Amino acid sequence: MGFRCMFKVLAVFAVTLTVTATSVAGQAKAGCQSNCGNTSIPYPFETGSTDCNISKRFFIRCNTSFNPPKAFLTTSDIEVLHISLNGYLRIQYSVGYDCYNSSGSAYYFYAGFRLSKFLISHTRNKFTAIGCDTYAYVEGFTGRTYSTGCVSFCYDVADLVNRSCSGIGCCQTALPKGVTDYELSFDSYWKHSKVLSFNPCSYGFAVEDGAYSFSVSDLSNINFSKRKFPIILDWTIGNQSCMEAKMDVDNYACKQNSDCIDPENGRGYLCKCLHGFQDINECETLKPCSGTCHNLPGSYNCSCPKGFEGDGRKKGTGCNPKVKQHFPILVGTLGIGMSLLFSLFMLLMGVFGA
Repeated sequence: MGFRCMFKVLAVFAVTLTVTATSVAGQAKAGCQSNCGNTSIPYPFETGSTDCNISKRFFIRCNTSFNPPKAFLTTSDIEVLHISLNGYLRIQYSVGYDCYNSSGSAYYFYAGFRLSKFLISHTRNKFTAIGCDTYAYVEGFTGRTYSTGCVSFCYDVADLVNRSCSGIGCCQTALPKGVTDYELSFDSYWKHSKVLSFNPCSYGFAVEDGAYSFSVSDLSNINFSKRKFPIILDWTIGNQSCMEAKMDVDNYACKQNSDCIDPENGRGYLCKCLHGFQDINECETLKPCSGTCHNLPGSYNCSCPKGFEGDGRKKGTGCNPKVKQHFPILVGTLGIGMSLLFSLFMLLMGVFGA
């Protein structure tokens, strides 16, 4: 199974037809779950059966204890918000913090995670720190060793400016290219003693570029430590370049009407539809099923959960609980009863006739 792109025609104002250009496209395997709650899970990612994804690293764990269910990256506690076939996925992760009181250090959480294959995007994320007595560092030691960070100072609330992250109450810096892990730490020159009345904590987090706008009120908000922010990860298929992958015909993932492209970040490759072609995920765009929708190459089908029957379609018979049929048992019972009565009648006739 690989990426298959189809000619796409969209109706414009329900009258004019036009052909749209494309982005990357992927088809879910037949019979595989294509979503987890509100999150679409396109191939090469899949949830449920590991036979549905291209490799184990593309397994998405769907936790149905939430309502609606939530998707998580493999077996971790990293929530997946969105998967793009353009070679990135959006996750959600916690803020790190280092908090003080009048006696000194009070509590802290040095956030971090390690990824086995996915790369933290160096073009779509910013490392961000907020605080008025804050040195924030982010480091990595898996694969590529790196260290970066920024410094943020201020002495008075009057010095702060909303939406400004230039080093006065808030600072930002880029993350290096090709890194797979992220470990946060802090330092404070005066342990926040000079700004304790309006800023007891330092905060640090990697965040999708543009997803956070500094607010002066964040410095005094004790609930800021509970927040989570989106982070963009880059993904590719395998470890081969396009040239190498095309020579491996049996495992090459870019199928009809798609081409191979080498990524900007890391090894591997991506598949991109040719101009004028696009994958059409009817499950996502039409939402035709009242049961479970399975996206197929060029089509889709609907199915009902165990204990239900019907075609699973919103405009069909839908899914209805199966009703136990007692009628055949009743007919059988009546038949046996009538047989016994007839036999008894014939026996009595024989006795009296004799």
